[in-house]
Formats: sequence, C-alpha cells, structure tokens
Amino acid sequence: MKLCSITSGSSGNCIYIGSDNTHLMIDAGISGKRIENGLNQIGLKTSDMNGILITHEHSDHISGLGVVARKYGIPIYATQGTIGEIRRSRSLGAIPEELFQIIREDEEFCINDLTVHPFSVSHDAAQPVAYRICKEEKSIAVATDLGKYDDYTIENLKDLDVLLLEANHDINMLQVGSYPYYLKQRILGDKGHLSNELSGRLLGRLMSDKLKAVVLGHLSRENNYEELAYETVRLEISMSETAYKPEDFYITVAKRDAVSELITV
Repeated sequence: MKLCSITSGSSGNCIYIGSDNTHLMIDAGISGKRIENGLNQIGLKTSDMNGILITHEHSDHISGLGVVARKYGIPIYATQGTIGEIRRSRSLGAIPEELFQIIREDEEFCINDLTVHPFSVSHDAAQPVAYRICKEEKSIAVATDLGKYDDYTIENLKDLDVLLLEANHDINMLQVGSYPYYLKQRILGDKGHLSNELSGRLLGRLMSDKLKAVVLGHLSRENNYEELAYETVRLEISMSETAYKPEDFYITVAKRDAVSELITV
C-alpha cells in the first residue's frame, strides 16, 4: 500500500492512497489541474482513480470535485449528510447522480482489493468522517478536521502501518493572531481542528511496533509552520506515558502546497 499527500492544509486537501491495483483519492480540495499534476509526479493520472472518498463538504476538501468527477466519471463515496451538502453547493456545478455512493460510519466497504472503513470525527460539518483503508494485513488512515479525540477515535486508529494525522495549529499563535474571536473559538472548539499539542498526545496513545510512519497534515497557513508542528508533536510524545520515543518512528510533515513523498508499506 502507498500514501502520498498531493496537498494538505487549510487552503486545500487531496491525499492519494492505493495498492498496485486500486487507486483512491481522499478529498479533492484543489483544482483538477493541480490534482492531475500532483498524481503525475507519482506516476499516476486522475483517470487511474477508482474512487474519491470525501471526508466532508468544506471547500478546502471539495473545490475540485465537480470538475474531476464530471471529466473522468469517478465514483464519489461520502455520507448521506455530506452528499446533501455537495448537491446544494452551487460552486461545484451539477454532478451526475449515478456517481454518488452513500457510505455509513463504521460500515466497511470494498473497492477492488482495498477495504475502506469510515468512522465519525468531531467537526462542524454535516456528517464528517475519517478513513481507515486496509489491504490484507496493511492499513493506512487519514484523520484530519477533528476538534477532539476520544476512545472511539483511538480504537479506529490503532495498529496502523501509516497515519496521516491533523496538526492544524499552534494554540499560542492562534490566540495572539489576527483571526476574529469567533473563528478562534471555532478552531479551538470540540468541532474545530486538532492542535499540535493534541495531535502529539493522540499519537502518544497510538504508538506500536506496527506503526511505520506518521505524516502530520492539514497545517494552518496563518497559525502554524512545519518545524513547530514537528517539534511540538515530538515533545508531546516524549512527555506521554508511552514506552516509545519519537525517534522510534518516522515522522514527517505534509506539504501545504506541494506533493509530499510517497510512503510505501
């Protein structure tokens, strides 16, 4: 299995996960041209995609969906609530009805040789989910846009080979920054985004011998930067009760506006 972040951040998200036989995109929050260029860099084309898994309807996750879906006829997998919001979005244009595939939280489904497990996350969207994708004994998950985590989240993220996890903001940068008060409260709230600190604490609960790589994603352009996210997460892991140390794992940060490395397990 493989994972590659085409882009990940508050200005647009598109993640590739696949096997030798099956190719999936998680979200399409950038232009069709940027998606195509990004996939080309890892030897793929948009027309190779077997499905687009949508986490939720915010524009940084779906802005390129209409163009890509219409041009290539790729099936769109999303919850009923998310599909309803996509249909109401005027900016996407009309998307053929037959492309929509309704999924439900905690109900697995298969796309060729990949098994997809959607699970609920706490975010201010209609019916948001994260995804865990498995092939035989290998598993990769993408979990962004969650304001908090709990035992249910941990259970869904256990025993992974690769995890792309949100590290959206530095709390201090956000609090002293230029965002209006209501937006700061939204981001910091239970239905907002995971801070660097919370991301590190969650990872401290997920460390295992199986975990090969952690990719920190969905960084805020205004309230975070790569080095800060990386160091804060490592510090939180060091201070956690886990027996593992941050240097026991490969930890990297997804690029906000560029293709990140291809991780293979």
